Amino acid sequence: MLEPQLAIARARAVRDGWLIDGDQQGTAQTAISIRAESGQQPGIACATYPDGPTLRAQVQQQRAKFDDIIIDAGGRDSTALRAALVLCDVLLVPFQPRSYDVWALDDIAALVNEARSIRDGLRAFAVLNCADPGETSSDNADASAAVTDVPSFEYLPTPIRRRKAFANAAGAGLSVLELKPQDPKASAELSALVNALFKA
Repeated sequence: MLEPQLAIARARAVRDGWLIDGDQQGTAQTAISIRAESGQQPGIACATYPDGPTLRAQVQQQRAKFDDIIIDAGGRDSTALRAALVLCDVLLVPFQPRSYDVWALDDIAALVNEARSIRDGLRAFAVLNCADPGETSSDNADASAAVTDVPSFEYLPTPIRRRKAFANAAGAGLSVLELKPQDPKASAELSALVNALFKA
């Protein structure tokens, strides 16, 4: 669940952002609700629109109010995902270093290509999420190599590894950048991903 992490990191950089939870599971909204209940600052504007037409209409009406809009559209074909693809400038697809996740990139690639036939300028990135902690993991290497076979995506060499800090932060509605004590490796990984995405 990277979307709240990204939204919080951008808010800490004094960006006026809006996090939209378009996933039926609603985990992003849950994390931000926990954050709000604990009074954690900065606050994060968050809305839930799992219905594609509603998501599209709301973003079109309100996008001028925000510096960043981050949409959690889930990883499966849905009306929310299709709406997000037509609206967004950058798509991030996190995938785990397991064969079924790598294969799923082909399905998302078809939707990316469809969106690109409607509008220009969509950049699509794939990043390893819940990557094996070891720097020399063969699963990580095999998965990142497999992305090169999916030309719809650019591979970001900024993996988010499987670390307890990410789970602990999510459960408290925090970014790993806010955890006390801080996990320097988790913080460095998130910062690298944010820099790669928002300077791309």
